[in-house]
Amino acid sequence: MSEHPVLAIMRPETYRESSVAAAKSVGFKPLFVPVVTLCGMKDEVFDGFVSRVLSNKSDYVIFTSANGIEYTLKNVGKESEKKFIDALKKTNIVAIGPTTKKKLESVGLSSSLVPGEYSSKGLVKELGDSVCGKTIDIPRSFYGSDVLTDGLRGAGADVYETHVYTLNAPDGEEQDELVEAALAGEVDAFAFTSSMMVRNFIDLGEQAGEKEKLIDRVNDAWVGAIGFPTAETLEEYGIVVDVVPEEFTFEALVSAIKKKMDE
Repeated sequence: MSEHPVLAIMRPETYRESSVAAAKSVGFKPLFVPVVTLCGMKDEVFDGFVSRVLSNKSDYVIFTSANGIEYTLKNVGKESEKKFIDALKKTNIVAIGPTTKKKLESVGLSSSLVPGEYSSKGLVKELGDSVCGKTIDIPRSFYGSDVLTDGLRGAGADVYETHVYTLNAPDGEEQDELVEAALAGEVDAFAFTSSMMVRNFIDLGEQAGEKEKLIDRVNDAWVGAIGFPTAETLEEYGIVVDVVPEEFTFEALVSAIKKKMDE
């Protein structure tokens, strides 16, 4: 293996600069190719979410990603943004992790809670019985896990979910070259940050007629996953996960992969 092993990073384009910097900081040569793209959306229940916040009927608003915050405010619009943010300050704002918390702070908001485990499961455990009888709004991805909504409803909360962005699969020359590099054994490690990323990447291999070979090549490399849902998706495809960091952030993921490789 070379002095700077190649790490495949397949996050959305918006994360390119920070992801590349994180990978380089621990000694990787990053190969950044998005296999997931973000696209804003506004569903039919979004206005109801805004109405509950403005009328102080939301006890909790849970943001599960920085993207959820960004696309929520885009849907609200610049003219109404200040009024909406002021109303949000009167609710209990929950951020699923430090990246989401930092994004909240950048728009003038603060989080009343960040769970110890940065996951839907950890958030449900952290909130516990405190949400019984409370109204909770969750603006998030169209592909958000049911673990959060089902868990909170099971705890007795009145849960409303609105989808403010969705995830698509890019398919072009850059993605084809990523698959070719992986098949050729030119990737030393893979950093998976979502189940959607796993599925899209394997789909690219299937489109090339090389699904099983691609899975074999991934298993020949080092594999890291943020969170257990992502790890479980990888395992469904027969991919062995070497690392799941204790802290569910990309920086922790790349550090954990490199540490494992250096052992």
